[in-house]
Amino acid sequence: MELDFERCYRAVDSRDQRFDGWFYTGVTSTGIYCRPSCPAMTPKRRNVRFFPSAAAAQGAGLRACRRCRPDAAPGSPQWDVRADVVGRAMRLIADGVVDRDGVPGLAGRLGYTERHLHRMLHAELGAGPLALARAQRAQTARTLIETTAMGMAEIAFAAGFGSVRQFNETIREVYAVPPSELRITRGRLPGPAGAGTITLRLAYRPPLHAAALLDFLAVRALPGVEEVRDGTYRRGLRLPRGTGEAALTPADGHVVATLRLTDMRDLAPAVARCRRLLDLDADPEAVDETLATDPALARAVAAEQGVRLPRAVDGFEIALRAITTQQISLPAAKTTLTHLLSHTATNRVDHEVCVEQTASAGRKLHDQPDGPRALRPFAGAEEVLGVGDGGFRMPGARRETVRALAREVAEGRLDLDPGGDREETVRQLMALPGVGAWTAGYVAMRALGDPDVLLPTDLAVRRGATALGLPDTPTTLDAYADRWRPWRSYAVIRLWRAA
Repeated sequence: MELDFERCYRAVDSRDQRFDGWFYTGVTSTGIYCRPSCPAMTPKRRNVRFFPSAAAAQGAGLRACRRCRPDAAPGSPQWDVRADVVGRAMRLIADGVVDRDGVPGLAGRLGYTERHLHRMLHAELGAGPLALARAQRAQTARTLIETTAMGMAEIAFAAGFGSVRQFNETIREVYAVPPSELRITRGRLPGPAGAGTITLRLAYRPPLHAAALLDFLAVRALPGVEEVRDGTYRRGLRLPRGTGEAALTPADGHVVATLRLTDMRDLAPAVARCRRLLDLDADPEAVDETLATDPALARAVAAEQGVRLPRAVDGFEIALRAITTQQISLPAAKTTLTHLLSHTATNRVDHEVCVEQTASAGRKLHDQPDGPRALRPFAGAEEVLGVGDGGFRMPGARRETVRALAREVAEGRLDLDPGGDREETVRQLMALPGVGAWTAGYVAMRALGDPDVLLPTDLAVRRGATALGLPDTPTTLDAYADRWRPWRSYAVIRLWRAA
């Protein structure tokens, strides 16, 4: 990736937060690397190098600045936008695929050889997949050291390191201090929140229209799986090594995330999925700038800046929701999905296990209507396949569509994760009986994170277009929406709000 020196230096000189995560500033005279908005004195030009990733800066022998915490910056928005191999690889690395399956597993998911994948990532990011995963492990370890009372050996394995020695060496290289020093400089140990519980801050690029996010999630919240209460969104999580629960509260400049995990090795994927759900790595100014050029949307953009695209923690969940919502209202779809979930093994067994695990971890559950309750993950494809006809309150053809979807996912032929090939996934979805353009587009927009999807046949989209004085037939709206590229998915969210 080519970085323009003058543009990057101007961003550093002005301490522009919008560029945090886009690139990293290496200061050769001090041996550290920073985020562009670091409050320290602007370094001299001759002492500055710019890097496309934290891993590249670490590879050059630089350590992370302990003042601006460059590893805690929002991720680059291009990894959400790009549909190419590098973008897909970065989404999978963030989800912990390298830690779980190694580089061979990552290469296999992408359909490339390890050598070719390393070459592509190094050309774009100045580091290969192992170095990128190592940088993420270091960040996870720092978070655990500073926010939990876990022992260092526990942290080493929870962060994904293969040994305590590797953990110690990496922390020394990245932060220039031993792990124990990071905890000492924290000033105090964290309070007793219960084993398996961690609270951290998820940074984002302002502005963030939190009300729009919470409104969107609240109207679709499924009882027992998710809820919105007092400005906080809570939901159950299905993670690679266990289950969990997330409570996400938008604040000024960050989202407070409280995660309860049955296996702390799931911290990195849990964080990645929460960030993806709330679209925290987006560049809202770039989106709003494009949409505001349309006079019909300019007033809405000015009134509600930073409207995000709510994505997903589980691609299968979004696909099942999309199929269930076909030709019925959201309240009716919620009733149907709640009935289906009540018949899955996830509800009957996993929920009991989740309650037992979280209770034994020190979490207090309350029976009062106003108190927090344990939330279970959405059902997996295998559980849905085990539901009898009585669990489906929908027409027979749609029931078989759901089963066909679940079968493709369970048998590994359909990849609904954000690292999947968007075009191929849409093609596979369209090949399923009962899945049309609207359903495939909705899944591409939310599960795969495609920022440029229009749903011109959607009734609410057309109503929103009418409310804003836009063309409201599918054909005319589709042609008109070309001016919103490459952010048509964000335009859909605004049309839904206008409706």
